[in-house]
Amino acid sequence: QVQLQESGGGLVQSGGSLRLTCTVSESIFDTFPMGWYCQAPGQQRELVACISLGSITNYPDSVKGRFTISRENVNNTLHLQMNDLKPEDTAVYYCNTGHPVFTWGQGTQVTVSS
Repeated sequence: QVQLQESGGGLVQSGGSLRLTCTVSESIFDTFPMGWYCQAPGQQRELVACISLGSITNYPDSVKGRFTISRENVNNTLHLQMNDLKPEDTAVYYCNTGHPVFTWGQGTQVTVSS
């Protein structure tokens, strides 16, 4: 079973930056588009960034221009560079395939203070 492990979250002030990392236990980037998701308390988990097999990226308007998804095929890692963070970005962040098929990891908490 593929395992997903997220790291890199933390507490930052509004306007700050964080870089999240997802370590995947198997080489899947040649098979699956990948995504980063966030889940705020009491809300549904939602997609905030995705990268296709051809490295085309997409973002919702809420993070466009501030978040950047990337991947390193060699070491099976997925990244999310988060800049100009806002309090509304506060959530637990997870990685998975673009249409989630694997068991979710524990996620990494991102907290943005105003």
